[in-house]
Amino acid sequence: MGALDDRDYRLGHAPGAVWAFWQELCWDEAARQLATPSQMAKRLGDLGIGDDHTVVLMSDEAQYATYAYWTMTMAGVTDVRLLNGSRTAWVTEARPLTVEVPEHRPVSRKAGIADAGARLGRDDVLQNLGAPGRIIVDTRSPEEYRGERVMPLPKFDHGAQRKGRIPGAVHLYFKKLLNDDDTFRSPEQIAAALEEIGVDHDGDVEIVAYCRLSHRATLVWFALTKILGRPRVRVYDGSWTEWGSMVGMPIER
Repeated sequence: MGALDDRDYRLGHAPGAVWAFWQELCWDEAARQLATPSQMAKRLGDLGIGDDHTVVLMSDEAQYATYAYWTMTMAGVTDVRLLNGSRTAWVTEARPLTVEVPEHRPVSRKAGIADAGARLGRDDVLQNLGAPGRIIVDTRSPEEYRGERVMPLPKFDHGAQRKGRIPGAVHLYFKKLLNDDDTFRSPEQIAAALEEIGVDHDGDVEIVAYCRLSHRATLVWFALTKILGRPRVRVYDGSWTEWGSMVGMPIER
């Protein structure tokens, strides 16, 4: 999960792992919407993942697995886990790799119950700019946050029409929550990173995270909700790809 094709997967993967491209797994086929419970059930079933299986997510970079986790939980998948560090930690720790692609037969899987509570749309963000009790957190790279690029270095700079950030957004680079091997830092370190941007760990402020495509934002969402246990964290799914390209959206640099 992560790369556009399964080349790296075929060069070596965790024994028993099946491969899926994160966008094809998580997005609707026609609209830029997330997979519905029935779509997610069908896609997991096609991978041989039945109702009695625990889904363990592993990606080339940790944020693609957190995106799938975020999407699956909203599509009603309840028995899902995240492999801490994903493929980076797996390889760093010299854990077993294989080139054998496991055989799997499609199975029937029940659709879960949708819960979109962790997702936020552009209208809500726009209408509540500067609202007390809410903080917008930009999880992109420093050069994106400063309005120098719309894509992190060293990649080709594309993905939105304008450079900048959502007005009032504070900066929390998603990699500040990770160790060098892509494992999450300790709860104390994550809480300290929040305090650096003015968010008290014990406070009741609502956090809205965004990035460019929202996968980096889901990593911050996962860290804050699943590791720190914060209840009021959501992801602006359209993120900068949408905000930086739409007519009438205010920006800041």
